[in-house]
Amino acid sequence: MNEDEKNLIIYRGKCCFVICNAFPYNPGHLMVAPYRHTALYESLSDEELLEMHHLAGHCLKVLKKVMNPQGFNLGVNLGKVGGAGFDGHLHLHIVPRWNGDTNFMPVLGDTRVIAESLEETYKKIKKAWPLSDER
Repeated sequence: MNEDEKNLIIYRGKCCFVICNAFPYNPGHLMVAPYRHTALYESLSDEELLEMHHLAGHCLKVLKKVMNPQGFNLGVNLGKVGGAGFDGHLHLHIVPRWNGDTNFMPVLGDTRVIAESLEETYKKIKKAWPLSDER
């Protein structure tokens, strides 16, 4: 098992990477983060912003194929009071949603039971990643 697999890193781009959230709000919860450590969205370069949002779009395509959700929440929690768990390293959340689950805000604060292991989710998403690379 390589380091990326141990750390649940799905993909590495030039400026950003995609990772499974170790504490998912829902199954398939991914995050896109720049390599550069910053807490400030406004400090991201154009290149970082472009790649972050390009990868978020790719995550949506892959998650639709693998997890079949009815919707998504995308968001960035800025600062401790904004809900940032890692307030020194900005990241974009991609959270799959299904009919009958709770709305986004309770999902952020509640402890949830996830029926699928992170390792199973990682393997499914990692396997589908290159298959969805066309735009």
